[in-house]
Amino acid sequence: MTGPSPRLLWGLTAGGCAIAVASSFVMTDWLALDPCHLCIFQRLLFMVLAVLALGASLGTGRTGAAVLGHLLGALTLPIAATGIGVAAYQSWLQMQPPGSVSCVAGAPGLIEQWVEWLGEQAPALFMATGFCENEGALILGLSLANWALLGFALCLGAGVLALIRSRPGTGIP
Repeated sequence: MTGPSPRLLWGLTAGGCAIAVASSFVMTDWLALDPCHLCIFQRLLFMVLAVLALGASLGTGRTGAAVLGHLLGALTLPIAATGIGVAAYQSWLQMQPPGSVSCVAGAPGLIEQWVEWLGEQAPALFMATGFCENEGALILGLSLANWALLGFALCLGAGVLALIRSRPGTGIP
């Protein structure tokens, strides 16, 4: 089988997710953006994906750690799929006519409650100050939620490919 090895795929996924997280901090400060609850939740998902993919990369090809690496890699799939759902929902919110929808509801949902709690624990990392329906910065015509959707889709695709390539009998480290 030709193409990138599972170790390389996991390493690229970990690096890409780390870059996404670092970029979110830089852009928030540099462009004076107000991240919303969904933005912060996506940032958290990219953080988790970076750690899981790094663990999968380090475990790939090592006999004792291969099972743990495979498990960590498998955990990236539902996290990336969740990210796709959240980013797609936020992208949909942003496409609606101004004032027609809002992410602010009467009672905060589970994501909002979790982000609020995280914001109290580490405000510099997780404080939500904006509204989900605001596009904020556009980069090459896409909102940050659109870019996150693309990033989560790439993570999911890379994870599936890495897991397929790391199956026993493929001979790919």
